[in-house]
Amino acid sequence: MATDYATLKKGGFMKQKQKDNFSLRLSVVGGQVTTEQLVAITEVADKYGRGYIHLTSRQGIEIPFIKLEDIDEVKAALEKGGASPGVCGPRVRTITACQGSDVCPNGCIETTQLAKELNDRYFGKDLPHKFKFGVTGCQNNCLKAEENDLGIKGGVRVEWKQDKCISCGVCEKICREGAISNVDGKIVVDQDKCNYCGRCAFSCPTDAYDSFPGYMISFGGLFGNKISKGFAIIPFIEDKELLFKICDATLQFFKDNAKPSERFKLTVDRVGRDKLEKEIWDIYEKNN
Repeated sequence: MATDYATLKKGGFMKQKQKDNFSLRLSVVGGQVTTEQLVAITEVADKYGRGYIHLTSRQGIEIPFIKLEDIDEVKAALEKGGASPGVCGPRVRTITACQGSDVCPNGCIETTQLAKELNDRYFGKDLPHKFKFGVTGCQNNCLKAEENDLGIKGGVRVEWKQDKCISCGVCEKICREGAISNVDGKIVVDQDKCNYCGRCAFSCPTDAYDSFPGYMISFGGLFGNKISKGFAIIPFIEDKELLFKICDATLQFFKDNAKPSERFKLTVDRVGRDKLEKEIWDIYEKNN
């Protein structure tokens, strides 16, 4: 029986140069791997591979030199340790994420749970070409959100509380965008300059800011044979359900309009960015 390479690739087994050898890509959601999974991965790499793993540029783990005849045993061994193969080919890939506000002092949003929710909702969904999500927790942009087909960047909207302010000037000095000024003893935030980094609120010694976490979304990032920075359509949003509706619409737009083997960015360029913008704005306005 001929080897079904397309099915193997869909299940994370990528053909190597060496005959009947595969590099197995594992499912790693938001960059999180448990110690139990690490043990299972190590045992598989030792027994069925060559005693090492490869860390991909998108927080993935690959085990090279898996033999064709060992694939079923490899999957069973990984499953015992809570690990599983990832996906390749024309579908939604594993969601990447930084550590976010649970760990990082600069984090504006919780990223790990969001990555898991996105993964549960979209992982492995068949599309005309691969589609990548990336979640980064703040303006430091460790995950380079704009490189992804759909990037999500965390931020916070701030509101000054006069009764707690001692006019120390820390927020004004720390703002890199020049969005904060002290006018006659009152703090004024220029929303046109604010980039939602939250540095003013995080640095305030008297908690004189209310902060409201939310999301900034970029569309059409591409980083491969062709390189393109993702672009914004809608402003900062605070509702996670609205975020999911926008993600749903983006994937549906891609599915409805793309040619086979055409990346999302190239689809947008061909059919017109204005068409995507209209669909996203319609959802935003109906739900905001």
